[in-house]
Amino acid sequence: MVNLLGIIQLLFQQQSLNITKRKMKVLIALAVVVVVAVSVNSQNYPKYPKPTYPSPAYSPPAYPKPSYPKASYEYAPIPYNFAYAVKDDYTYNDFGHQETSDGYAKTGTYYVLLPDGRMQTVNYKADENGYVADVSYKGEAKYPEYKPAYAKPAYPSYQPAYPAASYPSAPAYPKAYKPDYPKYN
Repeated sequence: MVNLLGIIQLLFQQQSLNITKRKMKVLIALAVVVVVAVSVNSQNYPKYPKPTYPSPAYSPPAYPKPSYPKASYEYAPIPYNFAYAVKDDYTYNDFGHQETSDGYAKTGTYYVLLPDGRMQTVNYKADENGYVADVSYKGEAKYPEYKPAYAKPAYPSYQPAYPAASYPSAPAYPKAYKPDYPKYN
């Protein structure tokens, strides 16, 4: 530590070195770091050994093997068939779905009435080769002209309950002075 301070003093005593404020700050910061590092390493902390724990006095439990067979999740294919349909004229809901499976391949169709009046129908087949769908539309799209469902309410005209003011509603300011400037051509 004494040697470091001696080097810093020697640097300040030499006239040939051009030391700026920035270089001085760097030198001081470097000196502080070195002093802290030397002082931290010189402290003698006690060294404790790594703790050791005795092994347990009991042996792990020995469970008997289960008497039931191991579960198998490979089931034979099960054929099925289902269908549903919804037709509600009040809410304009009309859709349905029908699907049939032989256990391996699935074929089916579903349909929905679109808001523009067309019926969208999807016929599909899904098997080990993937999903193949055929989408078709029946009818022509209709976009009726928009007509609001209600008329704008007529509000009563507002009349204040107090009398009108006796003074003018807007202040009358005098006209601002505008000097006549010479015109240059």
